[in-house]
Amino acid sequence: MREVEISRAIVETYMDELLDSLSLDVAIVGAGPSGMVAAYYLAKNGVKVAIFEKKLSIGGGIWGGAMGFNRIVVQEEARETLDELGVRYGPFRDGLYVADAIETAATIASRAVKAGARFFNMVEVEDLMVKDGRVAGVVINWTPVLMTGLHVDPLTVEARFVVDSTGHGAQVSGHLVRRGLLEVPGEGPMWAEKGEELTVKNTREVFPGLYVTGMAANALAGAPRMGPIFGGMFLSGRKAALEILEKLGRAEKSG
Repeated sequence: MREVEISRAIVETYMDELLDSLSLDVAIVGAGPSGMVAAYYLAKNGVKVAIFEKKLSIGGGIWGGAMGFNRIVVQEEARETLDELGVRYGPFRDGLYVADAIETAATIASRAVKAGARFFNMVEVEDLMVKDGRVAGVVINWTPVLMTGLHVDPLTVEARFVVDSTGHGAQVSGHLVRRGLLEVPGEGPMWAEKGEELTVKNTREVFPGLYVTGMAANALAGAPRMGPIFGGMFLSGRKAALEILEKLGRAEKSG
């Protein structure tokens, strides 16, 4: 076993996947709950989709639960999605259910990958491509390059749709804000019930070719945050995926 062959195996297989992902049906930015759920539903329906996550780890805010208590809460409406994904949960009371945060993040990530979604972690989207008034792809760079402020030119990935799943800051949509193409008022203060409801309602195409999910959706609408209840996140990702499937002319596969 030669060390160089280990390196060759990593470089060649990674580069093959990256090269094949330079042209996508859907580019999702942010591997949090809504982004991963969207990727799962898109991939399982034959859509060419990749997630770009600027952090080393994926999962967004799921892992820590609340204050490091690695449990998350979901409501009745989200049970169907968790059942399909294979995430276990148990009843609490008042129509609430509790799931293990570690199992949830790991299971959704695994299901998305096995469905065909590709994950590129430590890759940050530093800008969007916009052509003829429509988002046409993402501009990517290594996260350490941007963290250290090095002057290194990026690469581009073309996509028919881009999904901003970057959470509270709606960072991808922010690239359109600074050019006067979009407004992001920012999320409102905590109101769990209303925040959960509006997360799904605000999941939409906010600019031609650009969807927002999860807390990014509420940030663009000025809606409340909701804390460690995650049902709205899962339903938001599913809603965005189903709308994009329809626009791509794909029918949803059952099961």
